[in-house]
Amino acid sequence: MKKIVLYVHGKYGTPAESEHYKPLFPDCRVIGLEYQARFPWETGKEIHEEVIRLKEEGETITIIANSIGAYYCMCSGIDLLIQEAFFISPVVDMENLIESLMKQEGITETELKEKKTIRTASGEELSWDYLNYTRTNPIIWNAPTKVLYGSKDSLTSYEQMVAFSKMHSAELTVMEDGEHWFHTEEQMRFLDEWVQSSRLEN
Repeated sequence: MKKIVLYVHGKYGTPAESEHYKPLFPDCRVIGLEYQARFPWETGKEIHEEVIRLKEEGETITIIANSIGAYYCMCSGIDLLIQEAFFISPVVDMENLIESLMKQEGITETELKEKKTIRTASGEELSWDYLNYTRTNPIIWNAPTKVLYGSKDSLTSYEQMVAFSKMHSAELTVMEDGEHWFHTEEQMRFLDEWVQSSRLEN
C-alpha cells in the first residue's frame, strides 16, 4: 500500500516547506497542502477533503503540521483517517491565544462582538466569529501523535502543552531553548532527529 506524508504549514509558511521532509520519509510520497482559507472551519474542510481524496487512492497517511496548521488539522475531523501525526509547535489553546492578544491590544470582548473584526496595531485581525468558534468547538483528536515543543515558545506555555499531551495521549518532546519557529541549524537538526526516532515503524 502506498504511503503519503501530508504537510500542513503554519502562518506565513508555504507548501514548499514539505521538501525538507522528503529525505526523512524516503519510503513515502511527501506533499504540501496549498490551503486557501484562513478560518479553522474553512481550512479544516480543505484538509478533510484532501485526506479523503488521498484515502480513496488506498494510501496510508501521516500528517506533519506546523503551528496553526496543527490546529487546523485538529479542526478537520481527520484523526481517525490517518496513521500518525507529527505536530511541531502546535497551537493547542486557540481561545487563550486570542484572548491574550485581545488583552495585549486593549480590546474588550464586547467591542469585538460589536465590530465583528478588528485589525490590531501589529497587523493581526481579530474576529468574533473565530473566537466564538474556538469556544464552541473544543479539540477532538485521537490519532497517534508526536509533539515537538520548544521551551521558549512564545505562543503556547509548557503547562498548556503538557495538558494537551496528557488529554490526547500525545508523546511530547521538549527542546530546551527551542523557539516556536524551528529554523536555526541546531533546531532543525533536533527536529530531524526527532522525526527519525519517532516514526511508528521504528
